[in-house]
Amino acid sequence: METIHKIGRRKTAVARVYVSEGKGNITINDRDLNEYFTTATLQYKVKQPFTLTETDGDYDVNVNVYGGGITGQAEAVRLALSRVMCEINEENRLVLKPEGLLTRDPRMVERKKFGQKKARKKFQFSKR
Repeated sequence: METIHKIGRRKTAVARVYVSEGKGNITINDRDLNEYFTTATLQYKVKQPFTLTETDGDYDVNVNVYGGGITGQAEAVRLALSRVMCEINEENRLVLKPEGLLTRDPRMVERKKFGQKKARKKFQFSKR
């Protein structure tokens, strides 16, 4: 198996994932998974595609991720890994699709409008 390259996005985070056969090492921006994503929930989100497809420890993963916050980055990595798992075996799609891992979350930050304090919040109204 050659290296498979996929891209995942969430808000402003972009993750480029390179997956090849190996021992299950996950490297993110030249750092270990546990070092980059320190909380257990973020580590769970990244490993979720492997857990659902029962392929823990079968592939080495190298990730380049930038933009956004750590939660958005973790979910971008998860989307990219889910896309890789579908390319490796089409039957994985039947497992990942009901969990919502193949859906790109389209929600973005709404832009600030002129004449207002924020996107929706207005300046205080003065009657007199």
